[in-house]
Amino acid sequence: MTQQFSPPAIPVTQLDAHLTVSGFAIIDAESAPTWLDVTPAALGAFQSFWHDLPSDAYLKDGGNYRRRRHSCFVVTGGEVVQVPHRPHWQPVEYNALHGGMERLFEPMQADAVATPAFQALLKAGAAAADALRGAQPWYVEAHQFRIDTSDGIGRPTPEGAHRDGVDLVMVALVGRAGVKGGESRVFEANAPHGQRFTMMAPWTTLLLDDARMIHETTPIQPEGDMGWRDTLVLTFRANAFQGADAVSR
Repeated sequence: MTQQFSPPAIPVTQLDAHLTVSGFAIIDAESAPTWLDVTPAALGAFQSFWHDLPSDAYLKDGGNYRRRRHSCFVVTGGEVVQVPHRPHWQPVEYNALHGGMERLFEPMQADAVATPAFQALLKAGAAAADALRGAQPWYVEAHQFRIDTSDGIGRPTPEGAHRDGVDLVMVALVGRAGVKGGESRVFEANAPHGQRFTMMAPWTTLLLDDARMIHETTPIQPEGDMGWRDTLVLTFRANAFQGADAVSR
């Protein structure tokens, strides 16, 4: 049996320094409410919005294991502005499987966007990006993911180890049930060093300097008949979103 490693979490007070020096940082589940300045109940209320995610119709590997929603925001300081709905687009050099194509997913539900937990996550990520690159407007793409085992296994990153073409990537584990696997792996893009760990507790959160680090998550397998793994991925990019102009919806 493959050994499972715990996330190498750091104190909230060391987040900015650790991210700058190491290229990544992890906040553990116990510290998340303090970091975000929200109650555990508020985080629990946000989790409920993962039970109504539409299927991802764009998977090129023929799978039916991913459900998702996607919305975009501009965060400046403590101000969050949702922008008109737009496709998700990545260049081929960052996503060899799905790059170069516009993928228009269903947007996040308005009630989910309005939750204190989601607003706090956006602002916390923007603050980390400010510390890493300097204060400025951040163009944020928010992805709600559920990976399940309806195909036998589920692939959180079917494109493999990758970068996203942004400044900061934030991956929060929202929940998991009835699965094994799902090991997170982060590596320096230009060096052999890396870490591997498995996020088990909801609201364990990984932050990555995307220019310096590549990342992936191994497939999940069911422990019984069916299982799933839920995450929220937020990407923060300076100057503009990637891809096409916004489209109305």
